[in-house]
Amino acid sequence: MKPTHSHLAWHETLELHELVAAQSNALMKLKKAYPKVKDPILKTIYKQMIDTLSQNIIDLLKFYPLAPKTERDDEEEEQRDNISATAAGDLLGLAKSSINNYATALTETATPSLRKVFKKHLNGAIDNHAKIFNYLYERNLYPAYDFNQLLQNDVNAANKALSQQF
Repeated sequence: MKPTHSHLAWHETLELHELVAAQSNALMKLKKAYPKVKDPILKTIYKQMIDTLSQNIIDLLKFYPLAPKTERDDEEEEQRDNISATAAGDLLGLAKSSINNYATALTETATPSLRKVFKKHLNGAIDNHAKIFNYLYERNLYPAYDFNQLLQNDVNAANKALSQQF
């Protein structure tokens, strides 16, 4: 039976958020690096990745109006330190990637001594994720509990990434 809801489910909206946030960040980095790439083959690959990520973001943004809505808190937002937010966001993404990579590696490990090291590194990545999340959250740079603002931040970052010249 085909779902007939007029909005996305919460869990798929969160996956959508993660994809748009990560791809917008990656797109900005690729566009910044593109002028510095001298090898013509690599430059072509960069351009293809830029085009692919741009189209991915455009496709995904179409689903944002279908995201579930929550009641808004009308408190005035504090000014955000964009440089700190961007740097901390990069660290948060690195921590998430490390957690995913080590978790996957653990499922493929047969050697006990290597498994022990992977588990140690995984726990370190989890601790690092908590530290950087807390840094962002305590400074109002990551609205983890304000769903509407979280999604609006995605749209803003995606539009910035899409409009950035390269």
